[in-house]
Amino acid sequence: MKKPLLALTALSLCISSVITPLPASAALPLAVNGEQVPSLAPMLEKVTPAVVSIAVEGTQVSRQRLPEQFRFFFGPNFPTEKLQERPFKALGSGVIIDKDKGYVVTNYHVINSADKIRVKLHDGREYNAELVGGDKMSDIALIKLNKAKNLTEIKIADSDKIKVGDFSVAIGNPFGLGQTVTSGIISALGRSGLNIENFENFIQTDAAINSGNSGGALVNLKGELIGINTAILGPNGGNIGIGFAIPSNMMKNLTDQILEYGEVKRGMLGVQGGEVTSELAQAMGYESSKGAFISEVVPDSAADKAGLKAGDIITSVNDKKIDTFSELRAKVATLGAGKQVKIGVLRDGQSKIFDVTLGEQNETTTKAENLHEGLAGADLSNTIDSDPIQGVKVTKVAKNSPAERYQLQEGDIIIGVNRQRIKNIAQLRKILEKDPDILALNIQRGDRTIYLVIH
Repeated sequence: MKKPLLALTALSLCISSVITPLPASAALPLAVNGEQVPSLAPMLEKVTPAVVSIAVEGTQVSRQRLPEQFRFFFGPNFPTEKLQERPFKALGSGVIIDKDKGYVVTNYHVINSADKIRVKLHDGREYNAELVGGDKMSDIALIKLNKAKNLTEIKIADSDKIKVGDFSVAIGNPFGLGQTVTSGIISALGRSGLNIENFENFIQTDAAINSGNSGGALVNLKGELIGINTAILGPNGGNIGIGFAIPSNMMKNLTDQILEYGEVKRGMLGVQGGEVTSELAQAMGYESSKGAFISEVVPDSAADKAGLKAGDIITSVNDKKIDTFSELRAKVATLGAGKQVKIGVLRDGQSKIFDVTLGEQNETTTKAENLHEGLAGADLSNTIDSDPIQGVKVTKVAKNSPAERYQLQEGDIIIGVNRQRIKNIAQLRKILEKDPDILALNIQRGDRTIYLVIH
């Protein structure tokens, strides 16, 4: 996503850099007036072996639009696009979280579409790695080092305990230079609405992070992991002291699910709502503008079964305060389906606690371009239980769209993709993440079954 002045930038390195030499500066003395000068070196000696550099190789598929004259000569079924494959290389960072099993956490965008993952340790050793699992919507991935021994793992802190003003240290591999350390403070917590990920609850820091830092560590002064560096805000992707990291608690919840289920099973509370504005707080006699206002409770949802009502203000989850509706959404989604949580609520001026067992967040509708460019222009939804055929229903097809050119029609039900049976959008998305280029769709159209090939 580009903006005229500022750009949110994922930090994997796939560009070249121009390096401008700077004047040399004198090093700090070990002591001033006989007293030891504070240094991060002792902490870093313990932490830096747990931070790795990641190099990936893969193949990207681009689509070149063919002239419309081809359709005139060869007919409407002639492809409108030509697929082109080109190899790519990218760099990023990662953090060892399990020394015995060789697990390394990084950002999903670092390893996305990678055919080969190579990891370099702080001491120079290199290993091949394989993907254990990942979650594109929250930008977390877990990889495993093959046959690695004598590793150092990082200690994971409780990111809910950090405060604005705490010191922070970023460690990673910017621009492929090798391991680099920068320092700063926590500038803000719970940042959302940045359109970087689907679920955002970022730590903001002014510690300098740049391209290649993606997946690297943000640590406190004890050397404990408090976040995974993910993105920056700055002109042309440059660092201006506004960086964002995924909180360690959020990362831990996601990687635990990946290890247990092989995927992330998002929790769902089942409420609609928004932020607590000053006007709303005044109207309700609420003395704070923090919390998540519930405007609607979905019938038969986890919230409904637990007794939550429209008009409630959610103030905490598991005794951790909630400042915004976006924070509530991210926290519930990453806690995982089936988890039992305590929801703190303000109702009619009284504080109440509700025990809630989270449901599973199922994707029920989506714009097809979110799944594949060749499906752009189609709206999709899950069929309902009473439908005679289970699958993904095409509810709308825009005129002159790729979906129309590939002959998708409103009312079609997609029941299979690339020889695999599907019953919902989640299954369709999972297949496309592994095999995204050419789609062989098995479609139920009325009383007929047809096949469409989409590039």
